[in-house]
Amino acid sequence: MSKLFSRYTGRLLYLGVLLLGASALSAAAAQVLVVDSVTLIDGTGAAPVPAMTVVIEDGRFRDILPAALAGDIDGTHIDGTGKFLIPGLMDMHVHLKGGVKITRDNLRQVSADRKLGLQALHSYLYSGVTSIYDAGNNPDYIFALREDERGHKIVSPRIFATGGIVTKPGSHGSGAGATTVEAWPDARAALDKHIARKPDLLKLTLEERGWGERPMIPLLDLDLMQTIIEYYNDHGIRTTVHTSSELRARQAIFAGVDTLAHPVIQGPITDDFARLMGAKQIPMTTTLTIGENYSRLVEHPEYLDQALYQQALTPAEIAELKGETRDEWQQRMWTAWMKLMTPVAQENLRKIHEAGGVLVLGTDQTIGPAVHREMELLQDAGIEPRAIIRIATLNGAIFLGKQREMGSIETGKLADAVLLDADPTQDVNNMKRIRAVIKAGELVDRSKLE
Repeated sequence: MSKLFSRYTGRLLYLGVLLLGASALSAAAAQVLVVDSVTLIDGTGAAPVPAMTVVIEDGRFRDILPAALAGDIDGTHIDGTGKFLIPGLMDMHVHLKGGVKITRDNLRQVSADRKLGLQALHSYLYSGVTSIYDAGNNPDYIFALREDERGHKIVSPRIFATGGIVTKPGSHGSGAGATTVEAWPDARAALDKHIARKPDLLKLTLEERGWGERPMIPLLDLDLMQTIIEYYNDHGIRTTVHTSSELRARQAIFAGVDTLAHPVIQGPITDDFARLMGAKQIPMTTTLTIGENYSRLVEHPEYLDQALYQQALTPAEIAELKGETRDEWQQRMWTAWMKLMTPVAQENLRKIHEAGGVLVLGTDQTIGPAVHREMELLQDAGIEPRAIIRIATLNGAIFLGKQREMGSIETGKLADAVLLDADPTQDVNNMKRIRAVIKAGELVDRSKLE
């Protein structure tokens, strides 16, 4: 018992605290929150530990100890008997709706519909997601929302954002809100403007396409990309890059990129690449859902009847998806292509995981329930649920470079957590059985979310 006690106790680290505004919280919330007699799944990949007490104070995990040793603790108590506590889920590839409008001719235009964005943010919290990373958006829109979240002015998961991505003119993502560059040092002034807005990560694209139905497009010069990566790293900013093939992923890795924004989906990876990912420990976001979403809607529109989707979407949105959108996607070759390639990407991710690589949950969507679909697809790929919990929590913090601050239930870390009614290490679908969501040590009143 003494070994267990020492493992789950430690000094509280008095660091800055991010809190939800009072209007966003349950009236029962207090400065000290205690989850009693719960089975703890801390997000590190360790085995579940039953009968634990978790004490939260001032937005951080203060004490984690066996319930038998907890004694009387002042504060608001939650009975965790028969329940399971996991870290807050993290989606590390989002494009939050409301910031960019796609026209009928598939052009992207800068927009700023905060209502749409706030509804999407609420859908994340409702689904147990306490942190998101927006991987490219209208900079004015997403940075304003980030500022409001950090200023406790809106109900929201923690927002980390790139703002506009950086790439070559005409390359992938070079439209609305992007910073386009062609040569160094000419690019420096534009990059300094981007850096001045304090992006949490830099997002680049290394993509010439020419696969599926996609036409060829200009490709960012590798030497320029390496210089940009070094420049942002020198400013203390981590980087990620959109790639879709093993070749481009390799080139980005050896150009010094910190993370990969997508799995390889153009074809099966080599065993060498799986071993490379294990050796380099470059975090790779999974983003299976974005491609699989097309055939899923066409073949199984009934998924929209699930409770999380019913809460996250309006009846009008669901009707449009089941009607006009489904009819359109039935006719698209892209739907068939992504149905074919998603199992390839699943197997690629499984191989990287087996080789010791760092997978990170990301959906490339803008709705909370997609996080749960992403975990289902990872489980279907053969990755065990306990590993998926880490992929969806602590590995997200590693992706951000914030693993010392968040991502797992350990003393001193930011107190983001989800209380579940069923064991998620047996089936990831049990992570839909949400009893309570805690962000920054405060209970989120899910009944008041839009």
